[in-house]
Amino acid sequence: MSPVIESDEQKALRSAVAALGTRHGRDHDPAALWSEAAKLGYLGVNLPEAYGGGGGGIAELSLVLEELGAAGCPLLMLVVSPAICGTVIARFGTIAQKEQWLPGLADGTRIMAFGITEPDAGSNSHRITTTARRDGDDWILTGRKVFISGVDIADATLIVGRTEDARTGRLKPCLFIVPRDAPGFGRRQIDMELSAAEKQFELTLDDVRLPADALVGDEDAGLLQLFAGLNPERVMTAAFAIGMGRYALSRAVEYARDRAVWKQPIGAHQAIAHPLAQAHIDLELARLMMQKAAFLYDSGDDVAAGEAANMAKYAAGEACVKAVDQAVHTLGGNGLTREFGLASLITAARVSRIAPVSREMILNYVSHQTLGLPKSY
Repeated sequence: MSPVIESDEQKALRSAVAALGTRHGRDHDPAALWSEAAKLGYLGVNLPEAYGGGGGGIAELSLVLEELGAAGCPLLMLVVSPAICGTVIARFGTIAQKEQWLPGLADGTRIMAFGITEPDAGSNSHRITTTARRDGDDWILTGRKVFISGVDIADATLIVGRTEDARTGRLKPCLFIVPRDAPGFGRRQIDMELSAAEKQFELTLDDVRLPADALVGDEDAGLLQLFAGLNPERVMTAAFAIGMGRYALSRAVEYARDRAVWKQPIGAHQAIAHPLAQAHIDLELARLMMQKAAFLYDSGDDVAAGEAANMAKYAAGEACVKAVDQAVHTLGGNGLTREFGLASLITAARVSRIAPVSREMILNYVSHQTLGLPKSY
């Protein structure tokens, strides 16, 4: 099946998830929605059937998040728990790690957060200073993380640290499962103006001692394993943005059809209609790139998926911000009221431009990797 034309199973999944989202709506209870989505098998559609998942891929999981977002009730932890952490463990974890984590991630009874961003590293993963050193058979982790979503509801956090390569002395990335109650593992909630159900945290790892089996995958394949999680993250962020943009656009279209200030609805005026049409086109174009990225990733082409996932995230972020802005503008003063539920999206939409990697870093990536232009840094 090409990435452009969805299979009958994908169309049925999209319809079913849309119905679930419509039932819960904008004023949803995230815990109740998470629980029902889990019971219906939507949370683990990308995870292996052998561990309770749906046996699909990021194409199916991104579809779930997009439709929930389009109904006004996106679940941010879908990006983190099954998409990043579930994918990394499914691809690189030991049999014991898969048995311990994947069934719970698939049925929603367990949640895992993901810790990569650091205060002084930003988008530069090469500056990560969280280090892991051996102590006998154990690992000792020390460092800080910031803007980590959902740590308060997560059973564990997949932490990106760095270990020293014995041959070169250089630091290389490695992934560790850190249980929420591990001694020395502290968290502080960050006071955000962003209105979201999921809270953001700063983490401290003060000589956190972990057993040998806390390391996920091969110690020497850290970068490959890291990007196995980051590419799905970008695809899912695109889905999050597209869903949000679709929700805002649908509210604006509904308003423009009904609101009559002169003799006909304001949607009859091209100054209102054309920007909404442009927003729809941009969202559809972004979805095409998202579908391509998911298709490439699920096909096992990590290199091509990396380029497409970055492009999809960029396009979706831009389309989302424009759609939300135009939706609020269409409603005028009503667009800023709590009743219509669009004002909070102004801040939320910016996230898709900033996280998990800024649009400028994506432009850098395309400049260097795709166009072959020299680096400025």
